[in-house]
Parts: sequence; structure tokens; C-alpha cells
Amino acid sequence: MTEFVLAECAPRSVGSARYIVCGLRSLLRYLYVAGHTEVQLEAAVPKVAGWRLAGLPVTFGRAEVKRLLASCDRRTTFGRRDYAVLILLSRLGLRAGEVAALGLGDIDWHAGEIVVRGKGRREERLPLPADVGEALVGWLRRGRPRCACAAVFTRVRAPHRPLASSGVSAIVRAACRRAGLPELNAHRLRHTAATEMLRAGAGLSEVGQVLRHASLLTTAIYAKVDRDRLRTLALPWPGVAS
Repeated sequence: MTEFVLAECAPRSVGSARYIVCGLRSLLRYLYVAGHTEVQLEAAVPKVAGWRLAGLPVTFGRAEVKRLLASCDRRTTFGRRDYAVLILLSRLGLRAGEVAALGLGDIDWHAGEIVVRGKGRREERLPLPADVGEALVGWLRRGRPRCACAAVFTRVRAPHRPLASSGVSAIVRAACRRAGLPELNAHRLRHTAATEMLRAGAGLSEVGQVLRHASLLTTAIYAKVDRDRLRTLALPWPGVAS
């Protein structure tokens, strides 16, 4: 049983591994109740270790973000769209679904803000940095097809439907390939935005506000990557002069 769980769960995420283990326990309970096994084997299935905030967020470095953005040929329609998507993800830390849900009416050009529709149907306003606004203008004026669709980001080729969250993730993966980087998902750019804010001197509460976390505990994972501040808390190794 242990060998099966290790083989099946090794390449999976914690959540996916838990589904496998849960299904296996259900199967073993059924086999016992139906009389196919003489012993209740449910307890033999090992648990999946998945402690909250145990891991480290995987991020892109500054140089890697520059390579991702530079991989977009902004002379082309696809390049302008992809550049605008990538800069929204990396500068504001939006989720892929939030970028896909961004509507034309969600951009307040006079106030310099955008309305973000996040988890739980929450709507919040974020400041629109100048470079992000310029990227959006480049796409809207010189790239976005003329269509009745109210979404900011659409398919370039007809039919001009709104870009789905999977399409946003595909843009990130394609940029990784062009830049010669490992293919990471769009959420890595959200982690990158949080890490860069910390390095610039922002506090965890400020990062949580930008990322729109419901709990500060969720934001606390980024404290692990703030190495400069962690050094002030580290104790000297016994027997080694500080």
C-alpha cells in the first residue's frame, strides 16, 4: 500500500495527492464491507504530509522577469497583448482569473485605478502604475480587435472571445519558452510581485493589501523569502564568532 501511494503521489501536488489517498481509503472500505477483503486495510494507507506555510514560494528573479517581458515583440498584436498580460501579473500580482475577468469598464483612467474581481466575488480597487497603464494603452489602441466583447483581453484571431484564465497561463508558459526559462505558471508572477514589494521595503500588511489576502497568515509565507530581514533575527552558530 505504501509503495502504491509513494509511486502515485510523488509527482503530484499536496492537494492532488490527498485526493488519491482519499479515494484509495474509500475503495478499501468498500472492499471490506462488500466482503472482498477479510481485513480492514484503510488504516494501512499513509497520510499525506502537507503542513500549512511549510514551503517556500517559487519566484522569478528580476533578470528573469525582464527576459519574460523582453520576449514579447511589441511591434505585433500578439506581443502587445502578451506584454500587457505579463506586466499586470508581475507588477500588481493579479491571479490569472483576475486578469481574464478584467473588463473595459474596470479601468478608471482619470483616477489611475483598476477594479479587480477576486475570490468570493470581491471587488477591490488597485492603483494603476504608469508602466502598466502604458502597456494596456498599447494593447487597447494598437492591438485589440474591434468587437462587442467587454473584456480587456480577447483572442487575437476570430472569434474574438474573452481570454480565459487558461489562456493567461498559456501566455506565461509561452513567454518562458521564448526567454529560455523553465515553464512556470502565472501564479509564480504573483509570488514574484510580493517578493519584490518586500525587498523594496513594504511590510507584510501592505503586501497583503495589494494581493488582497483575506488573512495576514496567508501573506506570512513571504516573510521566509525576505532574507535581509531574516538575517537580523538569526542567532550565531554555537562556537562561531559573530
